[in-house]
Amino acid sequence: MFAVVRTGGKQYRVAPGDKIVVEKLEGNAGDRVTLGDVLLAGDGGNLKSTDGLTVAAEIVAQAKADKVTVFKKRRRHNYRRKKGHRQLHTILKIVAIGDQKEQKPAKADAKPAPKTEAAPKAGADKSAAARKKEAAEATADQHESSAVVGTPTENPAPANPKAAGAEKPAPEKPAKAKAGSTENAAPAKAAAKKAPKAK
Repeated sequence: MFAVVRTGGKQYRVAPGDKIVVEKLEGNAGDRVTLGDVLLAGDGGNLKSTDGLTVAAEIVAQAKADKVTVFKKRRRHNYRRKKGHRQLHTILKIVAIGDQKEQKPAKADAKPAPKTEAAPKAGADKSAAARKKEAAEATADQHESSAVVGTPTENPAPANPKAAGAEKPAPEKPAKAKAGSTENAAPAKAAAKKAPKAK
């Protein structure tokens, strides 16, 4: 069943079990409130009479809405006013509409799951000495597999290049840049000026 109720100048569509946020109502958390201004009521697609119908609700909490900033400005008049406002509101939980109350879901019988016996771990029944012995054998096998088999071959390239009979070629030095020729260059300003006449 649902109903449309009016409170605080606003209308809300509610059903048993719903939570709504309305304008502030008097009361503390846990108090019961009756909303008598029912505009519409129905069950599925059928409408019902609202004569004497009331909606029972429980106050969950008294709270404040988010802050709203109020800023006024008149340009070219050096007028600015800034204020903040948090509207008070009440959180309601709808308990019943008329005589129809909230239906709580039936609790399923929680039966513990049957415990399956886990297979014993390999080596769980062995003694500590037997486990140490197995670990030592495993490490010995690893060392044997990583050991070098056979004799290493001699490095064909000797470490000393002179002993090999080949000397390192001398690194090439970069060629010096030739001084640019002045045949095609423009004459310097100082040389271009005529020498003053001797008197």
